[in-house]
Amino acid sequence: MSGNGTTGKNGNGKASAGPVRCAIYTRKSTTEGLDSDFNTLDAQRESAEHYIRAQAHQNWTILPAHYDDGGFTGANIERPALKRLLDDLERGDLDMVVVYKVDRLSRSLLDFARLMERFDKKGVGFVSVTQNFDTSSSMGRLVLNVLLSFAQFEREMIAERTRDKIQAARRRGKWTGGQVSLGYGIDPDRRGLVVVPKEAEVVRTIFDLYLQTHSIGFVTERLNELGITTKRHVSKKTGRVRGGRSWNKSSVYQVLRNPLYIGKVRSADGELHEGEHDSLVSVEAFEKVAETMSQRSTGRIRRSRKTEYILTGLLRCGPCDAAMTSSRGTSRNGKRYRYYRCVHQQENGGSCPSGFLPAADIENAVVAQVKEIATQGEMRQKILDRFFSDTGALTTAEATRAGLLAHIENLNGESRRLLAAFRDAESGGGKTLAKRLGEIETEIDHLRIQLGEVQDRLQGLTAAQQQVDRVAHLLDSFGTIWDALVPQEQRELLHLLIERIVVDLDAGGFRIVFHEVRVAPTQPPAALPSTEEARA
Repeated sequence: MSGNGTTGKNGNGKASAGPVRCAIYTRKSTTEGLDSDFNTLDAQRESAEHYIRAQAHQNWTILPAHYDDGGFTGANIERPALKRLLDDLERGDLDMVVVYKVDRLSRSLLDFARLMERFDKKGVGFVSVTQNFDTSSSMGRLVLNVLLSFAQFEREMIAERTRDKIQAARRRGKWTGGQVSLGYGIDPDRRGLVVVPKEAEVVRTIFDLYLQTHSIGFVTERLNELGITTKRHVSKKTGRVRGGRSWNKSSVYQVLRNPLYIGKVRSADGELHEGEHDSLVSVEAFEKVAETMSQRSTGRIRRSRKTEYILTGLLRCGPCDAAMTSSRGTSRNGKRYRYYRCVHQQENGGSCPSGFLPAADIENAVVAQVKEIATQGEMRQKILDRFFSDTGALTTAEATRAGLLAHIENLNGESRRLLAAFRDAESGGGKTLAKRLGEIETEIDHLRIQLGEVQDRLQGLTAAQQQVDRVAHLLDSFGTIWDALVPQEQRELLHLLIERIVVDLDAGGFRIVFHEVRVAPTQPPAALPSTEEARA
C-alpha cells in the first residue's frame, strides 16, 4: 500500500467492503530512553495513528495490539514483537502494516524482500508514514528498493566506522569493551581495566600449573577440585548472571592464550599492541606456554606419566631387596589402573611376595602415616636431628669466627702502631721493628687461612640449619599444603623427607625410613589391599 491513500485489504486499489485492520509496528535499536514517559516508540506509534485516522474514509481502523521492539537491531528479523506480528498475519488477523519509516521494519534488503513476499501471499498491505510509495505497482517497488538500499548502505557505513574506531583505539592500547577477562575489572572513571588481586592469583595459578604439568586436562581438574569457578558476570541492565561455573578445557585454553595477561591488546588483524592495563604474568611464562602447546600439538613432547607415581624412587621390595617401579594395567572394561611392581620380578620373572601394589592405596597409606608422624613431637625431632644433630657446632663456629676477626683486628692495630714508630726510630731500632712487622704479617696470613676454613664450615652449618627450618616447616604444615600441590611437587616433598619405603606384605605392610633414621609407626601398618580388592 502507499502513503497517499491506496485502498483495499490486498493493496490492489479496489475498495473493500469491510474495515482495513491496521497493525502499527515500532522499533528502536537501543534501550536508551525507553524508560521515559514519552519515548521514541510512543512517538512512532502516535504518528502512525494520526495517519490511519486520516484514512478513516477508507475504513482504516487501528488494532489495539502493540508491536513494539525496543533495543533490537534492524539488521535481522529476530525480534519478539515482529514475530508476534507475523504470527497474527499468518492467522489473518490484520490487513495492513503501518510503520513510521521503512528501516523500522528492516535495514536488510534481503529480509525486507522476504517480508514483502509474505505480505503479498496473505494480501496484506504495507505503508510507511513518512515515505510516499505504493507496493502494488512496479514503480512503487522500485522506489522502495532504492530506499532500502540506502538504508542498508547507511547501516554498513555505521558498522564500518565503528570497526575503524575500535581498531584505532586498540592500536593505542585501550580496552574497547566487551566481556571482561578473569583477573580484571572496569575502572568507572577512565573506562579502563584494573587488576582484581584475587582473580589475578587464579590466573597465575593456571599458568604455573600448566608449566608444571603440560596438561590442560590436569589444570582443569585441579581448578575444579579447589572449588575455583570461572569469572562471574552480572548484567547491569537485565541482572542476568553469566559465568561462575566449573572449568572446562576450552575455558582454561582461553586463559592461557589471552595476550591481555602480558599487557597486550589484539586488534582485528591479529596484531598485538601495548595496552594501558597492567600485566598479570611474565612474557617469558606466556611464551613458554605457547611453545609448549605448539610442541604438544605437533607431538614433539609428551607429558610424562611418571609424575603420577609420587613414590617412584622411594619404594623397595623387602623380600627381594629391589626397587619397585611404576606399571600400568587395563581391566576388561578398558579402564586403566596404576601399580607399583618389583623390578626383580619384572626383569627376571618368577614370583614375588609383593606382586602388583595398587598405586593409589599405597600412596594414600604412606601420606597418611607421614601426616601422623609430622604431628608427633618425638618422631618429628628424630627427623630433624638427622639433618642437623650438632646444634652446638653452629654456636662454636660463630664464636671461633668472631675470635679470629678480633685477633686479626688487634694485629692490624699493632702493625699500624709499629709503622708509625718505624718512621721515628733510629737505624738500630728500625731493624727490630721491621722484624716484628714481618712476624705480624705472617701471623695474619695464617689467621686468615683459619678464618676462611671457619667461614666455609659456618656457611655449611647455616645452610644445614636453614634446611632444618625448611623441613620443620614442611612437617608442621604437611597436612595443609599437601592437597594444594601438583603430583610433581608432592613427589619432590616426599623425596625431601623420606629416604626409602620398604614394602613387606608378609610383615604386615611397609615401613618408612626418614633419611637413614628408621621411624617405627605407633600403630601397626595397615595391610595393603590385593589387586583384586583394589579393582573391586
